[in-house]
Amino acid sequence: MAEGLARSMLGNEHNIHSAGSIPSGEVHPHAVIAMDEIGIDIRNQYSKSTEDLDKSFIDSLDFAITLCAEEVCPVIPHSAKSLHWMNEDPVNKDYSKVELINSFQTTRDNIFKLLKKFYLDEMSNHETF
Repeated sequence: MAEGLARSMLGNEHNIHSAGSIPSGEVHPHAVIAMDEIGIDIRNQYSKSTEDLDKSFIDSLDFAITLCAEEVCPVIPHSAKSLHWMNEDPVNKDYSKVELINSFQTTRDNIFKLLKKFYLDEMSNHETF
């Protein structure tokens, strides 16, 4: 969801990729639904690890943003400015279908607000963008 939101909000002129510490290899169906609700299609995305990212991408990072809360956060060994936005994983095996839908909507909305703040605080003052 974060990659889809960031690409939609920040535009194609930015090289945006997301990666996790324990990727499943696929985008959760409820993430697709939550993003469809706001007109962003993430069906062609897939979950990947930081090891799946190109070295040239890692070497040219300006920002590395982590979204984890209780799980292990990936570490990017680079001089990029690191930001940590705590977000709980929306997947919970004990949630009902309605709770799961709400959880993904809440996570999507939280990430949207954080990206908006990021854009206002960082991007508007960052000369290389």
